[in-house]
Amino acid sequence: MESPLTPYVPVAIVLFLAGAMAAAIPFIAGLLGPRSPSAVKSEIFEGGNPPIGSARQRFAVKFYVVALLFIVFDVEAVFLYPWAVNFQQLGWFGYATMAVFAATLVVALVYVWKKGALSWES
Repeated sequence: MESPLTPYVPVAIVLFLAGAMAAAIPFIAGLLGPRSPSAVKSEIFEGGNPPIGSARQRFAVKFYVVALLFIVFDVEAVFLYPWAVNFQQLGWFGYATMAVFAATLVVALVYVWKKGALSWES
C-alpha cells in the first residue's frame, strides 16, 4: 500500500541535500581554506577607496528627507500603474480618486520644493 506522502519524498530529499550542503560547505572551507592573515588582508575594504574618517559620522537630515521623498514618489508610481491598467473599468470615480491622489502629491512636492528640501547647496 502506497503512502499519501510518497509524492513528497523527492522534495524531502532535495531539502535534506540543501541543508547538508549549507552545513558542509562552510565547514569544509574552514578546514581546507588558505590561512595566511596579514595586515593588508585585515584592512577594511570598501569600493577600492581607503577608509577616511570615522564610520560613526552623522548624516545630514536632508539625506533622510530626500530618501523619504523618493519612497513617497516611488509608491505613487506603484499606485499609478494598476490605475492606468484598469482605467476604463474604473470610470469617472476612478479618475476623480486618482486626481485627488495626484493633486495631494503635487501639493506636497510644491511644499517640499518651497521649503528647500530638494536643494543640496544649503
